[in-house]
Amino acid sequence: MKPIVSEGRVVGLDVARALALVGMMATHILPAFEDGEVTFSQQLAGGRASALFAVLAGTSIALMSGRTTPQHGRERTATAAGLAVRALLIASIGLALAELDSGIAVILTYYGVLFLLATPFLGLRARSLVALSAVWVVAAPVVSHLVRPHLPPPSYGSPAFDGLVAPWQLLTELTFTGYYPAVPWMAYLFAGMALGRVNLSRAGTTAAVGVVGAALAATSVLVSDVLLARPGVWTTLVETFTGPAATESLSANLERGLYGTTPTGSWWWLAVDAPHSGTPLDLAHTIGTSLLVIALCVGAGRVAPRLLAVAFGAGAMTLTLYSAHVVLRSPGLWDSDSMSTFLGQVAVVLLVGAAYRLARRRGPLEAGVGEVQAAVRRAAAGRPRR
Repeated sequence: MKPIVSEGRVVGLDVARALALVGMMATHILPAFEDGEVTFSQQLAGGRASALFAVLAGTSIALMSGRTTPQHGRERTATAAGLAVRALLIASIGLALAELDSGIAVILTYYGVLFLLATPFLGLRARSLVALSAVWVVAAPVVSHLVRPHLPPPSYGSPAFDGLVAPWQLLTELTFTGYYPAVPWMAYLFAGMALGRVNLSRAGTTAAVGVVGAALAATSVLVSDVLLARPGVWTTLVETFTGPAATESLSANLERGLYGTTPTGSWWWLAVDAPHSGTPLDLAHTIGTSLLVIALCVGAGRVAPRLLAVAFGAGAMTLTLYSAHVVLRSPGLWDSDSMSTFLGQVAVVLLVGAAYRLARRRGPLEAGVGEVQAAVRRAAAGRPRR
């Protein structure tokens, strides 16, 4: 029988994925406001859970493309081919889930685009990826701020199959104007790939990652506060505030979070660090919190790997469980916005994840996508099926 923890698997990454899943479920189910105040769940998970998902996606890409030593030649080409097919399959699942009218901003279609955009960077080492992520954090929001006024306005909905009839609108939403815009979000992917290129089995490396993450998260908030406190800046933001929730106060919107991007009426918008704003300081803050969470989870995974592998088995099948969560949030199913719904769905997710881990089985969607990806990878490498 297979072991509960297979050789080479980093249990802490599964723990972090499970926490990211639970965090996103909290933002989908629990109210963002109560008695005029942003709820604790939104303050904690808003923007950070989805960013953690994206950083972990980058880590997974690095692990499947050579870990600490990037692949080269035909082997890297085969991995890129498999990753491209994986991207298309995940994006298709996202388009299908968007048809359910769950009210959730489905991340999977954007996720697929991120995987696809990652393929040219599979050969980079950790140092290059760290530098690229740092440059991307600063440059991508500036590019987005410049180009978005010339792009179609966003629909503020999840991309679905009907978007295929308007490919330009779909492409611009997936890359720049949507809820999880792939071009700025590549900063998360590069940070995660850099993390996957270092030796996470070393306690010193993990501790350094955690310290860097905490410092980055705290510094970005401090810098944003200082910039927004400058005379006239807040007035400028109020005067240029646009979007679906512009009727609410600016402070409430920035605390709860935006819709993937900021207004483009002033360059001062790039100084905010609100959730889902895609600014340099938002990207830096959420990369920092992601690194901190991953470091803590990897450290915990070394202490009790078998126990945590079962307790957080959901982290090994997040594609299946995230999709199931979206289905359950469809009208008429388990769709109430209440703490009982949240706790119930979390219990189901954790129990299913534990059962699959104890049975030494992969999630259904993970198994299906993985088989197709492996077949394409073998074909591109010129290897017969084992």
